[in-house]
Amino acid sequence: MREYRRSKHFEETTHLSKVKKVATEILQLGNQCGEGWYLAGEMICLIREKVENIVCVQPFGCLPNHVVGKGVIKKLKELYPMSNVVAVDYDPSASRVNQLNRIKLMLEVAAENIEKRRARRRGLPGGQEA
Repeated sequence: MREYRRSKHFEETTHLSKVKKVATEILQLGNQCGEGWYLAGEMICLIREKVENIVCVQPFGCLPNHVVGKGVIKKLKELYPMSNVVAVDYDPSASRVNQLNRIKLMLEVAAENIEKRRARRRGLPGGQEA
């Protein structure tokens, strides 16, 4: 952890006890499938640290992660409306075009959110661009 603190490029990871605590906002700690509560807790911690755009990479057709990961994304968006999370499957059967399109769509939503935020700062009604 000391090296993280000294680094100019990396931040210290969130302590596991905090990840565990925030995960209970959206699921029970008995959930052990698809990284269980850790995936949900980690995404909540990132969102609270102002990392609103998250690509949740799901490797090798992991069915439990597919169910848990996609299941928590909906709840995350309810609790944190500014969050922009996309699940992308990475396995031999996944289409590369589909993967790239999902990421590009997520980036477009991120750009739209930035523009809405700028419009709100300028005081435009409804956060719309002039």
